Amino acid sequence: MGKSILIVDDDELMRSFLSTVLSEDGYRTEEAKSGKQGFEKLVAGEFDLVVTDLRMPDMSGLDLIREGKEAMPDVRWIIITAYGSIGNAVEAMKEGASDYLTKPFRDPDELRHVVRRVMREVEAERKIALMSEELGRHFPPTEMIFLGDKMGEIRRMVQEVARTPATVLVTGPSGTGKELIARLVHQMSLRKDKPFVSLHCSALAETLLESELFGHERGAFTGATAMRKGRFEIADGGTLFLDEIGEISASIQVKLLRVLQEREFERVGGTRSVSVDVRIISSTNRNLKAEVSAGRFREDLFYRLNVFPIVLPPLCERAEAILPLAEYFATKFAAICDKKTITFTPSAKSALLEYGWPGNIRELQNVIERAIILSSGEINVEHLNLEMPTETSPKADGLLKARERETIDKILSEAGGNRKRAAEILGISLRTLQYRIKEYGLYRL
Repeated sequence: MGKSILIVDDDELMRSFLSTVLSEDGYRTEEAKSGKQGFEKLVAGEFDLVVTDLRMPDMSGLDLIREGKEAMPDVRWIIITAYGSIGNAVEAMKEGASDYLTKPFRDPDELRHVVRRVMREVEAERKIALMSEELGRHFPPTEMIFLGDKMGEIRRMVQEVARTPATVLVTGPSGTGKELIARLVHQMSLRKDKPFVSLHCSALAETLLESELFGHERGAFTGATAMRKGRFEIADGGTLFLDEIGEISASIQVKLLRVLQEREFERVGGTRSVSVDVRIISSTNRNLKAEVSAGRFREDLFYRLNVFPIVLPPLCERAEAILPLAEYFATKFAAICDKKTITFTPSAKSALLEYGWPGNIRELQNVIERAIILSSGEINVEHLNLEMPTETSPKADGLLKARERETIDKILSEAGGNRKRAAEILGISLRTLQYRIKEYGLYRL
């Protein structure tokens, strides 16, 4: 079934004209002869778009928009008004209408063009929502994400900031899950029912990035055959996640600063200011303070973005999360590859714990996916294909010992103090475990 459009107009001839043109274009249409009837049909049905006249006797198009937006916030609106009432159309745009048309129409194609453009935006937003939902289903459970003392503190910070309007800056090494944290902030916020829109800033050239952020008007550049909304407008009411914010150019920094300060901008090639209500969450693996000192990042923009900083630790500092995450990814990829339940040999577990994970959680996920493809029922060291360090510096050696102590402490606790069971889980001999207990002072267990 095609997309559905509700046509609201007290003029029977106009309703018939609109319905005929749009039906010929493949849309399912339904008519209402008054604003009140339009509202009743709107809340009772499922419509993607409402095309309504502004001037109607019982309930104006402006009132219909106001009540309709509150009842059905996801529906789009196009206003039809007489040429001499442009001011009312502008008021309707402020209330949330996507566009307006003046009558009499010069050509039916004028109507088709505007409706097609708005419907493309509807489809784009649906794809974004479905993508967010799909990604959400593949994230590890929240309790696993926040395993360990360091991530427990991150969880508290996420919960505290989520229900505020504060701008958030998530920093940390690549692969630590910065976008995941941004999504969790959104899902725990009052904006959770509105769009979560993400943009990878380093993946686009400067001119394309500006258009993606702010949209463009028709004719703004070669190939701009129609007006297009940017990520800020698509995210209106929700959250915009700007990944790799440290990569944007100086000119984009200026434009972004203005949006953060004034909550408005112009589309590329446009002159009309567009106002939005968007929460900004950004991320970077760069040290933005150092970038500011080097003159590569605006200090005023940094302070606007850094209202509430969240710093994610590398996976090597979260030893207690390595095995649970590995088992989660193994279960996930085994199901995708239609393989039976996968287990890890003790030596494979030891290798996972000893490895430095420079690529963090993303690297762990990739390693486990490859191991699932190569294995059949059990993952051993060879399936992991990890390049273990042959020698370590004093600093690295100290880090490994700290991780080893933390891991042994954790496994002993989970084994209820049973040293034999703990040694089996760790993939080491009971004698080695007893030596480590003595070395690390874990006598309480």
